[in-house]
Amino acid sequence: MKIPRQILQKLKIDRLNPMQEVAFESINRHKEVILLSPTGTGKTLAFLLPIIAKLDPEQAGLQVLVLAPSRELALQIEQVAREMGSGFKVNAAYGGRKIAKDRAELAHTPSILIGTPGRLADHIRRGTFSCEGLKYLVLDEFDKSLEIGFEKEMKQIIGAIPQRVSKILTSATYGVEVPAFVQLKEPELINYAQEANKQLEIRRILSPSKDKLKILGASLRHLGPKSGIVFCNYKDSIQRVSDFLTAEGIDHACFYGGMEQKDRERALIKFRNGTHRLLLATDLAARGIDVQALDFIIHYHLPSRAEEFTHRNGRTARMHEEGAAYVLQWEQEPLPDFVGELAIQTLEDRPVPEATNWQTLFVSGGRRDKISKGDIAGLFMKKGGLKADKLGLIELKNDCAFVAVSSPNIDKVLIKLDQQKLKTKKVKVFLV
Repeated sequence: MKIPRQILQKLKIDRLNPMQEVAFESINRHKEVILLSPTGTGKTLAFLLPIIAKLDPEQAGLQVLVLAPSRELALQIEQVAREMGSGFKVNAAYGGRKIAKDRAELAHTPSILIGTPGRLADHIRRGTFSCEGLKYLVLDEFDKSLEIGFEKEMKQIIGAIPQRVSKILTSATYGVEVPAFVQLKEPELINYAQEANKQLEIRRILSPSKDKLKILGASLRHLGPKSGIVFCNYKDSIQRVSDFLTAEGIDHACFYGGMEQKDRERALIKFRNGTHRLLLATDLAARGIDVQALDFIIHYHLPSRAEEFTHRNGRTARMHEEGAAYVLQWEQEPLPDFVGELAIQTLEDRPVPEATNWQTLFVSGGRRDKISKGDIAGLFMKKGGLKADKLGLIELKNDCAFVAVSSPNIDKVLIKLDQQKLKTKKVKVFLV
């Protein structure tokens, strides 16, 4: 089976990386595959591409079921699957939204369904869709699902699918034990987990006091207008750090498990499109979120386990790009063995970096209204009077869209576009 070049062209990818090429061949040849590869190496495309190449366009009903440990990862996989433009119907189902909304979307069963174990198990119990024609089951970041406590739901799902189904398991961590209930017999192992990231530089920044807020502020001033994530261990700490950064005039967004799903999604959107350069997050952001090309990450708190240290660091220096990770260390604080020996980073006293020149607008129309990204770009440039370089990233959802616009143009765009007609729908446009 040949790699479908037309899909790569749609994704604007010249060629697959070595891991993806090996995965394509292996998934094509073997019924069971375990794919281990670091965060940021393109595992989503690595399993979707060979699966989609083998699906039957004439078969009605569900052919692929993908389990993801978080809503963000489920949405990311859905986005990649849609951008591939394969012609197969794709949907995501996850907790945090009304089950009725899922059922409405699944009334016409998709070929590819992605979701969190809890929500998918619920749908299987309700009989929302049939797994009779299922060909592939993917457990993406399966170790994280087990860690979160989805074992019961995963057992229910695996017990409800035909035994003939091909299974693909992925993880960024080496040495994770696959539970017996997954029922693997002779899986093919693709192991890139130990690949050294030569682009990543890890340093420590010493704090003279146990309270590391001041040294965090100094670190962010030193790093300047770059994009990065500051990792904290607890959501209460995030609130305290966020209050400090706000007082210091350092623009940022927050992302943690206790937030409403809508707020979490919008924080990531505004981080991706450049409205915010800095994301203050728990380990929820260590893997399974779609964020590209980070310049740095900072461990405000160190995680308790080596695996999470690796996953956090994997958010930067991705896909052959350079990046840096910094550990904030109180001078009297011993570092765990998994951190290793680190050089000390000295800081230059620099001014607070200015906020970005982008803001984000909400548009109340999406894919279900037959609206495309091109339609939105046309509206903003023709009726909104924007030049192309003043229009940033457009993220299209099922029922809405988010558009990055250069800040000086916001007011005039809002006046011109609110209540304008887009395709057949009159849309609301407002700042988020």
